[in-house]
Amino acid sequence: MPRPLVAILGPTATGKSALALAIAGARGGEIINCDSTAVYRGFDIGTDKIALADRRGIPHHLIDIVDPTEEYTAAQFARDAAAAIRDIQSRGRLPILAGGTGFYFRALTRGLFPGPGRDAALRQRLESIAERRGVTFLHRLLGRVDPESARRIQSRDLKRLVRALEVYFLTGRPLTSHFAETVSPIPEVKVVAIAVRLPAAQISERVTRRVDEQFQRGLLDEIRTLLARGIPETARPFGGLVYRQALEHLHGVRDEASTRALIAQENRRYARRQLIWFRKEPNLVWLDGPGESAATIAAALRVIDQHLD
Repeated sequence: MPRPLVAILGPTATGKSALALAIAGARGGEIINCDSTAVYRGFDIGTDKIALADRRGIPHHLIDIVDPTEEYTAAQFARDAAAAIRDIQSRGRLPILAGGTGFYFRALTRGLFPGPGRDAALRQRLESIAERRGVTFLHRLLGRVDPESARRIQSRDLKRLVRALEVYFLTGRPLTSHFAETVSPIPEVKVVAIAVRLPAAQISERVTRRVDEQFQRGLLDEIRTLLARGIPETARPFGGLVYRQALEHLHGVRDEASTRALIAQENRRYARRQLIWFRKEPNLVWLDGPGESAATIAAALRVIDQHLD
């Protein structure tokens, strides 16, 4: 019988972490992070990492494993997550993947194609275009040749935009068209995938509250500390949601109230993109309600038990 993996997925601010903790406590599980920014050390408040004191003694994997100046790819995540899953299963525990980075989940459950090697000349040309016309120009270009990748990649993520365009120009096929040829690194594992969703108005309210809490907890001081440690503003996690807008505020681009409002707005947009992404994933069981609610927890446990019987 295939050994199980439970995945808790869905848009931001839906309570995935709380649900994963509840399931881990009830079914003897350990949690594997599936958030592309939480892998970086020092980026805590803006990623809403669960503090050690709030983890209820439940082991968490793939959090704080990479220095901010390093590049961590979906392929690396898939390898690391597969190793963590097998380790947890070998100890008789239930691995629980939790997070909202859909591309990481896809890389783990369906695999990534190795792709063509790097083409230095082509990359330099694309980066030069970005310098002259702006990174968002590359994003618009990608939207014409590979709309699905354009929806997945943020408009200012230069490295990923360049790679997606590089694959297209070298192979004549969009990055996403190669995925059908890939193989999961965990073919022997039965994946029980649960996705949590909330009405847009409720997500908006929760996002606004979370942004206010992030500023109250010291988001700006966290960024100042990272910069004082010598972390360059070009480090990948600084280009992500929350940190990018907060950095702009520290540079005087806008005041704090406007920055909070912008972060909340971008979070709402991100939640919509996540929802679109996960709707395309096969075999997800959707639950309506916040992940921390007793009803959602009970429903998730029923789904898990039905699949694991």
